[in-house]
Amino acid sequence: MQLNRKLMVISLMAALVISAVAFTNPPVEDNGFKNLKILPKDISHEKLGKIMHEFNDALGVHCDFCHAPSKDPTEKHPDFASDEKEEKTRAREMMKLTVKINKKFYFLYKN
Repeated sequence: MQLNRKLMVISLMAALVISAVAFTNPPVEDNGFKNLKILPKDISHEKLGKIMHEFNDALGVHCDFCHAPSKDPTEKHPDFASDEKEEKTRAREMMKLTVKINKKFYFLYKN
């Protein structure tokens, strides 16, 4: 039951994030992010941080829920570019599904 609620919240948050990103013009400068597969590669640091913190708040988790620990023992932040954790893969799949659903229902409501 708790997992289903978290999955529902992730899906809803993904829908909001993707909708917001689709209707904005992010800066075109290179921000140094690595391994962005769903969100735009030129997203601003502020916008990406806001999106990730919205996921954290909605799910009641911290960054390390989806992101693997850093291999560098002196680094206090997770390895954000790593794809080691299954939760990160699942979150991406849910974001893709949300985009697909939004496209389908946008077409249905548009006509």
